[in-house]
Amino acid sequence: MKISTSMNYGQSYIGATKEIVEMEKAGLDCVWLAEAYSFDAVSAMGYVAAKTERVTIASGILNIYSRTPTLLAMTAAGIDALSEGRCMLGLGASGPQVIEGFHGVPYDAPMTRIREIVDICREVWRRDAKLDYQGKKYQIPLPADQGSGLGIPLKIINHPYRSDIPIALATLGEKSVEMTAEIADAWLPAFFMAEGAEAVWGDALRRGNAKRDPSLPPLEVYAGGSVAIGEGLESYRDMSRPGIALYVGGMGAKEKNFYNQIFRKYGYEEEAELIQNLYLSGRKSEAEAAIPQSYLDSTSLIGSEGFVKERLQVYKEAGVTNLNVSFQGTTSEERVRNCDAFKNLIEKI
Repeated sequence: MKISTSMNYGQSYIGATKEIVEMEKAGLDCVWLAEAYSFDAVSAMGYVAAKTERVTIASGILNIYSRTPTLLAMTAAGIDALSEGRCMLGLGASGPQVIEGFHGVPYDAPMTRIREIVDICREVWRRDAKLDYQGKKYQIPLPADQGSGLGIPLKIINHPYRSDIPIALATLGEKSVEMTAEIADAWLPAFFMAEGAEAVWGDALRRGNAKRDPSLPPLEVYAGGSVAIGEGLESYRDMSRPGIALYVGGMGAKEKNFYNQIFRKYGYEEEAELIQNLYLSGRKSEAEAAIPQSYLDSTSLIGSEGFVKERLQVYKEAGVTNLNVSFQGTTSEERVRNCDAFKNLIEKI
């Protein structure tokens, strides 16, 4: 199993990239670069491409609303060329608070848009013909009655480094996960709990795989948890509390928080309600404390080698193909050591 991690955009990109470079030496295979409503991910992807040699550089994620489909295709092709074939285009719908509140565009038809964007990107990269796409949400070239009438079909000027850049989708809902299993190269689920994954997503994944084009490789699943290997490190599991509280409690409006809904589906109905109420009322520390210990333990790869090996087997049985993890530690050196220890442990299995 390969290892991926998200670059921490809470610290400086330069410092975070230095840490990724050291993790690459320790065995890291893929780095996800987030965007949310922070700095853009694309400039950081180019910087990481220049500083690394082997890791896959994935957008984790670019939302589907703030860039046109062709710009997304051009961006991925550019990063792929700069990195000599190491780009993965991670896409997702984000949520209405960010899309409408920060980007100022309507949040509508996310599944239709994702499907059409994937189609358009692949057509652009294949470069078989000038782009002429007539979908429900995207018409390229723009019809004459919607613009000046001067638009003409065009083909990307440069030949892409690869004509089949992998596309990862960050999806959570039943229908969107089904679509992911049908059309994507990789799936990036949030708050993946191996013991509950079958109940939450199993049917959707099977339906999507049944419709999958046989020319596509099997769907890669990126999931994992926090990592720290050693005796007496169980308290490190608590370091995940702020992030979980943020997403389950405060990411999205109270009635439209996708992460909160997933938490409920795992069986934490009362806890999800409590965490959200506490977080939205400004009582963030109490929201963090309300996260069930059982959830932290089940989504953690923190503990002795024996514990971590057992958890890796559970993830494998749940269909995870790539371990998407966060390395815990109070210093960069400690996090890199955990990456090295994790890589060595995986090689022993």
